[in-house]
Amino acid sequence: QVQLVESGGGLVQAGGSLRLSCAASRSIFSYATMGWYRQAPGKQRELVALITSGGSTNYADSVKGRFTISRESAKNTVYLQMNSLKPEDTAAYYCNAKYYSNRFYDDWGQGTQVTVSS
Repeated sequence: QVQLVESGGGLVQAGGSLRLSCAASRSIFSYATMGWYRQAPGKQRELVALITSGGSTNYADSVKGRFTISRESAKNTVYLQMNSLKPEDTAAYYCNAKYYSNRFYDDWGQGTQVTVSS
């Protein structure tokens, strides 16, 4: 199992930017798909963005063109750059790692809150 620690959340005005970070306890990017998910109050958790071990990325339609997922292998860290934030982006954001190592792992961080004021 890998520990994931998110940081970078906070309160920002609409139109502003934030960068979330997710630090993994060990190097897994070469074989893991890393993702950012979010969950707003009363709603289901949804995928925001992911990056595969090969570096391919995928985004929810609602964030395409505004959010960018990236990773820095030397720091075992995945980032989510969020620009042009909207009030509807308000949610708890969670980092996720999916990988196979003798068995399938689906690890989650504790989450970081993002609040966008109008």
